[in-house]
Amino acid sequence: MELQRYTRALHDDFAAAAALGDERTREVAAALAKALEPALRLQILAALGEFADTVSAQLPDRTLALRLDGDTVVVDVRADRDEAEEAAGPDFDDVAAAFEDVTGDISRVTLRLVEQLKTKAEEAASQNGVSLNSWVSQAVQGALRDQMRRAERGYRPDDT
Repeated sequence: MELQRYTRALHDDFAAAAALGDERTREVAAALAKALEPALRLQILAALGEFADTVSAQLPDRTLALRLDGDTVVVDVRADRDEAEEAAGPDFDDVAAAFEDVTGDISRVTLRLVEQLKTKAEEAASQNGVSLNSWVSQAVQGALRDQMRRAERGYRPDDT
């Protein structure tokens, strides 16, 4: 599911309402619509997460999981593990799923980047239609996921 479709609709609705006003009203509406896009994405994702939890509670042997891939919400339907698998301990899918959750407390981090790297990161975020914070968060999630995959296969950084 492409979130940009919904954020674009909000932007268009603001523009249509502002068309009744003067140029300044249209500029303010466009700026507000742009500023609200990240919040709208989070609210859509929160609503979808609640929906997935509700559906999962109704399914006896399946679980819905959501993850954000750029500006796309990906829905995974997973079969619940049986008791024998549970006794064997967590597997990679369980650990990876922890990074797919987008709910919880948000921690603030200060990141210092060389100006050229920051500019490239901002361009990449813009191309993906997300804020720099969202893009960096997704990059960290991807790096952690890759590291976990390598660890699952027994790869160690000093291996060549």
